Amino acid sequence: MLNRKYKVVIAGAGGIGRAVGLLLAEYADFRVDLFLGDRSSEIAEEAAAWVEKACTRNILATPFALVKGYEDQDDHVFIGADIILDCLPGSEAPRMGAVAKKYGSHYVNLTEYVAETEQLRSLSRDAPTGFILQSGLAPGFVNILAHSLYQEFVQKYKKHQLEYMGMKVGALTEHAEAPHFYGFTWSPVGVATEYLKDAWIVRDFEKVRVAALSGQLSLVIKGVRYEENYTSGGAADLPDAFAGIVRNLDYKTLRYPGHFDWVKQVIHEAPANADPVAYLEKRMLSEIPSTENDLVVIYCTVKGFDQSFVLRSLEQSFKIGPVQVGRVMLRAIQATTAAPMAECARMLLTGKYTGTIQQSEIDCREFLNGPFVRAVYFPDSEERGAERNVQMVVAN
Repeated sequence: MLNRKYKVVIAGAGGIGRAVGLLLAEYADFRVDLFLGDRSSEIAEEAAAWVEKACTRNILATPFALVKGYEDQDDHVFIGADIILDCLPGSEAPRMGAVAKKYGSHYVNLTEYVAETEQLRSLSRDAPTGFILQSGLAPGFVNILAHSLYQEFVQKYKKHQLEYMGMKVGALTEHAEAPHFYGFTWSPVGVATEYLKDAWIVRDFEKVRVAALSGQLSLVIKGVRYEENYTSGGAADLPDAFAGIVRNLDYKTLRYPGHFDWVKQVIHEAPANADPVAYLEKRMLSEIPSTENDLVVIYCTVKGFDQSFVLRSLEQSFKIGPVQVGRVMLRAIQATTAAPMAECARMLLTGKYTGTIQQSEIDCREFLNGPFVRAVYFPDSEERGAERNVQMVVAN
């Protein structure tokens, strides 16, 4: 990186925002002038102090209060900002993206919300700075991982067309009880939303929309049985990028067996005049506990025929628990969501990207070998800590 200090503004000082700040402070190969903002000045101040205490390097984190609407925000926060990292609820993304464009800053967000992402695409298309959208775990890391497997498949087997690309992620607990078989490790409203909004997939080489929770199947990863189902947003732009190239492509959420059946029953019990997302969130909050002891399970696969018409499969899986960063232990969902965002920020600060950038357009090798992703996803082995499998099935 260039030997200079970058002004980094993080909007949203909750669990993910402060984790991004800590990762940047701890692992960046550049200097950081960090600003942490929240609508609650008390939360912003607490988060900034937390980052300074948790980091093993000397770092100054400046807290600030986000003004509602941001139009009247003190100029000293955004003027001169090299990049804005948006860790606010997804509904705020178009507004914060407009702030980034107004002040000439790069911009990265996390949201899986489809409509808001479309608004940001239009907003940032002609921006002189880079806007990387949907840069968390899913959407985000899992899409880049799947794309990297596709590139590896093409290089290894000299075929560009695939039969299947699958991306599957579960933010889970180590233990889960009946009847819901789940524990909250991240935003309840985010969970409820992804369970109820439609998902985009590819079927027979065409991009199509399907109802969430309409593709329930079982699978085994490293000897553990899970259930997978369609949820919204996790595929990012890959259905657009791979329509016509991959026969079938989808993103699915992983859960323990029994959970999706419970959710469907709750949705069925919703009163006719109730907002379904609000009703599902309320029921889940009243019946499902939240937990700090979490884990993240990730599985990606690509399948296709080689030049001898043998069906080949490349797979990669992860099971990640809490991660030590600096002097603190980050929850698995914090670390696995924050690291991709920090990596995208680093890539934008190199100056190589302008306008709208989505997951299919990111340099997979650079991303997967960056300091933040390495620290969280690939800390140990030459294979970067993940389990890679190559399978062969003889076609009939």
